[in-house]
Amino acid sequence: MNNQANTLGRIFEVVNKGKSGVIIIPSNPSFDSVAAATSLYLGLTKGGKNISLVCSQKPSADIVAVDKFQTVIGTGGDSLMISFPYTDGAIDKVDYNIQGESFNLVVTPRAGFSKLNQNQISFSYTGGMVDFIIAIDAPTLNNLGQIYTDNQKQFTGRDIINIDRHLTNAYFGTVNFVNKTASSISELILSVLQSLKVEVDRDIATNLYAGIASATNNFTSYSTNADTFENIATLLRMGAIKKTFKKPTPTPTRVVPPTPQIVNPNPNIASSAETQPVTPIEKVEKEKQPQNPSDWLKPKIFKGGGLV
Repeated sequence: MNNQANTLGRIFEVVNKGKSGVIIIPSNPSFDSVAAATSLYLGLTKGGKNISLVCSQKPSADIVAVDKFQTVIGTGGDSLMISFPYTDGAIDKVDYNIQGESFNLVVTPRAGFSKLNQNQISFSYTGGMVDFIIAIDAPTLNNLGQIYTDNQKQFTGRDIINIDRHLTNAYFGTVNFVNKTASSISELILSVLQSLKVEVDRDIATNLYAGIASATNNFTSYSTNADTFENIATLLRMGAIKKTFKKPTPTPTRVVPPTPQIVNPNPNIASSAETQPVTPIEKVEKEKQPQNPSDWLKPKIFKGGGLV
């Protein structure tokens, strides 16, 4: 039994003895880490675990479950949390009132700012106990950003599963699943889900496929190996839809200088620019070619420093 099998077995023990957990990725995460985290979230939730996705800054990506990310540690619990996009200074005051059997939370925008968009409001529960923490794609806990620096006590006394492929990983977890030769984090998550005996459905397979494609630059990077293609084949058999992520590349802006305007002082007389015929560039270049003299092929005779 190799080291990877032992490590996956320990992950199985930690996850199965706990009821709730948190999956955390670094601030400014890569697409691969977002795809890996959402896939693990879908798999553990499918297995009956109470799981929350956490990142210091909510990522955006066109994959399933990316909308489940929150910016606080907590899973389940009895405290209702209402979240919506916020711009510094946009809120004037927050108040509440009770009308009959209804509790009304009133958020008043500051003058000059737009009112809240009700379609951007999300609800979740927080304050629950966390049994285990899974850190994905983070060489150190500090790479998790503000989520870690503001909540260090919540990382004490809990099982931490460290899943990473960085060469500089500090092996900070209770369990460290670190494979420095893997071409993507999504491949490691596929191994974790398989060891947990989670059924990988189409959404999970598609997310993992996109994560691997992104991390390997559509399977062309130096880290792509035989295992990469074996994992891709496995995901396609599981129903993955080919969905790649291409990093946006800025298109260079070509500045075209303005065409100088010729002002004709006498509008009744056509300007030379309007009446002068345009000579084709081919003819101009031909006219500029130096003309050889008719006797240039004849031998030249020099005598005493001059031509004869």
